[in-house]
Amino acid sequence: MELIEFLGQIRAEVRDEIADRAVASGTAYPYPELVFSEIVMKHMEDVGMTYEPQVCHVDGRAGRGNIRLSGYSISEDGDRLDLFVTVYLDSEELTPIPDSETKQAAEYCFRFLKLSAEGKMAKTLDPAHDGHELAVHIERGYGELEEVRIYVLTDGQVKTKNFKSQEIAGKTIRLEVMDIERLHRHLSEGKPRDELVVNFTDVAGGPLPCVYISGGDNSYDYAMTVFPGEVLRHLYDKYGARLLEANVRSFLSATGKVNKGIQVTLRSEPEKFVAYNNGIVVVADEASLGRTTQGGPGIAWLKGMQIVNGGQTTASIYFTKKKYADTDLGRVGVPAKVVVLKADNPAAEEALISDISRFANSQNTVKQSDLSANSPFHVELEKLSNSVYLPDGVGRWFYERAAGSYTTMLAREGSTPARYRNLKTNVVPPARRLTKTDLAKFLNSWDGRPDLASLGGQKNFARFMDDVREREERGESIIPDAHAFKRMIGKVILFKQVHSLVRPMFPAFQGNVAIYLVSLIAKAHGGRVDLVRIWEQQGISGAFKDQIRVWAREVNAALHSTANGRMVSEWAKKEDCWKELRELSLADTAGFIPEIK
Repeated sequence: MELIEFLGQIRAEVRDEIADRAVASGTAYPYPELVFSEIVMKHMEDVGMTYEPQVCHVDGRAGRGNIRLSGYSISEDGDRLDLFVTVYLDSEELTPIPDSETKQAAEYCFRFLKLSAEGKMAKTLDPAHDGHELAVHIERGYGELEEVRIYVLTDGQVKTKNFKSQEIAGKTIRLEVMDIERLHRHLSEGKPRDELVVNFTDVAGGPLPCVYISGGDNSYDYAMTVFPGEVLRHLYDKYGARLLEANVRSFLSATGKVNKGIQVTLRSEPEKFVAYNNGIVVVADEASLGRTTQGGPGIAWLKGMQIVNGGQTTASIYFTKKKYADTDLGRVGVPAKVVVLKADNPAAEEALISDISRFANSQNTVKQSDLSANSPFHVELEKLSNSVYLPDGVGRWFYERAAGSYTTMLAREGSTPARYRNLKTNVVPPARRLTKTDLAKFLNSWDGRPDLASLGGQKNFARFMDDVREREERGESIIPDAHAFKRMIGKVILFKQVHSLVRPMFPAFQGNVAIYLVSLIAKAHGGRVDLVRIWEQQGISGAFKDQIRVWAREVNAALHSTANGRMVSEWAKKEDCWKELRELSLADTAGFIPEIK
């Protein structure tokens, strides 16, 4: 798909979402740029660039300067913060945006962060404002943050994708731009790691000496080498968590926290690091060989590099050097196994990466969840989504078992403009695309685990898969049939409808309200909710929508009152939150609701 077509597709997606929200809520959605922000942030979450992002609208003045914010993301461990600010043009044409405009937007967002860290922002915002609780959270927890990034999101084209990092209270703030061109590349190629191109002549002074072995007809080649410590530090400084997390985040243990044993070796015996450390495992999409200064074989560059084992080693090297500037990384070497992928389809590639990650991490004492896309549960869901059609006999749902497979399917089956439009409009529109992480959130919400569903996409997914595996070990059948699939999609539709209704009702934490409301509906009425009817209608009745709005106000009030000043999105992750809210008795239904028997 050409870039101009992609721009039109994004604009149409924004318009359709606004129209859907208007129908669901009965009122016009006031901020189209936030819908665009949601679409982009959701993509960034899907590919592992950020964690469970939340929309948060801030636009005004504070003191003598402007502040602006479109959303934020707090990592599962609370040590990483992403802030998002949007420059939305809604133009039919590809429009260049000067660096000065995107940099100014970043500065407005940076100002919000700085004032929050200094304890000045929360005082200027009304407690009911979208950004108040976030400002309080930053004020209280800024000292614990290990990584902070500001992303400018735009549907225009920009020349500079990365600006010079800035500092607040000794912490480095990375500034990046996700423009329409970069977004198109991500969605068309399905893997943001393609941006991670490492030229070792530039970063190490020449190719890395290696032993390179061709895999022949296998789906990979591999090499053994040693990464200089300074090279790993530089790569982490440049790419941050993306170096460790793109597409395989679920298998990594790197949190930015420094392993004390690694730190001691780096500080006192750097020359012995290569002997003491187990090393790292790297996967890459492409590799180029060259000659070292000694004339031997070496790795000249890697494209699509990501570290699937050794994340803690990499992060510890970076943070130790940052904390102790006199650490001599020039004497540090890190043994590395490099796997160069040759799989020619996304599912096979993801399965291989998952297996490499899982087995490379099998030495860990912490139990690793098997998140392989080749799990029988996911394979069968994919088959059912391809074979179970809606009552109209035309449309169906699309279960994205492998990252990027939806885009791949559209490109493969939409071979002409007419076929492409039919696929996206009638057969499998984006609204019926279902990712693994979304399914885990929807089902855990229905199954009375809203605290887990609130943890974030990957962490909740890991817990969901733990449960699937435990059920399988107990001899229970985990493979759904067509009827179970329809009921499952009924739960998905209900959650999506609840979320659409909740979004315009409250200024913040709509996602948490939706999750807890679905859990409470299931608790109070679960056995009587006609999920097959919801599947057949592919929606819910007006009477049910009206009742959901009533219940949503009750749940929102309960979440805020029980949080006792804590950030609702963080409180919602606690088991104690669910213990308190499950005691809430939802109001009796007002009149007949066809979905409740």
